[in-house]
Amino acid sequence: MARLPRLSLAALPHHIIQRGNNGAEIFVDAADHERMLELLREMARRFGVDIHAYVLLPTQFQLLATPETAEALPQFMQSVGRSYVRYFNNRHGRSGTLWDGRYRATVVDPVHFLLAGMVALDWSPVRAGLARQPADYAWSSYQHNAGLRYSTLVHPHAAFWALGNTPFAREAGYQAAVADGISNEQLETIEQAALRGWALGSPEFVADLQNRTQRRVVRQRAGRPPKNKSTPAS
Repeated sequence: MARLPRLSLAALPHHIIQRGNNGAEIFVDAADHERMLELLREMARRFGVDIHAYVLLPTQFQLLATPETAEALPQFMQSVGRSYVRYFNNRHGRSGTLWDGRYRATVVDPVHFLLAGMVALDWSPVRAGLARQPADYAWSSYQHNAGLRYSTLVHPHAAFWALGNTPFAREAGYQAAVADGISNEQLETIEQAALRGWALGSPEFVADLQNRTQRRVVRQRAGRPPKNKSTPAS
């Protein structure tokens, strides 16, 4: 079966996952992490993409980002991917592909799932055994969103601003949200939506999204559609 085209819509947040080929490392040391952050910052400005959250793990990176146009996100990811592969191969004396195929992505309901997605990203280094708490991991956006340091890469979404009327209130609200965490079921839902390309949102959000694109945004139910029952003649 042919793979569905990725959802890419203007002015809506997207969850993006890019993995290393066959689980290989894509970040070896701090210099690699810093180079990726530089590329994300540069290409986000060039193509009109607001990055709300990120995490760089040894074998993958994930983003929550909103493109200004439908074309901005694929252009952004293509430029980041190509530039980083050239850098990485030159620096580490290797050749060939670095990525596990094309990046995975889907559209996220900003009202019901964006903050949950941010929390999922911030806990991923802990789940991977790379840190004891989200605040301990240097290569995610948690420290910025929690008010512990400032990053020019991160642009808060309106859903983040709704956490409070002042920077302190928003940062405290976000710290509390991360401390509460998310369930394993929520985590599975968030990750699978991005990996499979199905929209992540409320029924109303999904229905509105389907009206905006000809591409299916949710998985079809298994089995044949039910047959219409004929009305018996009188």
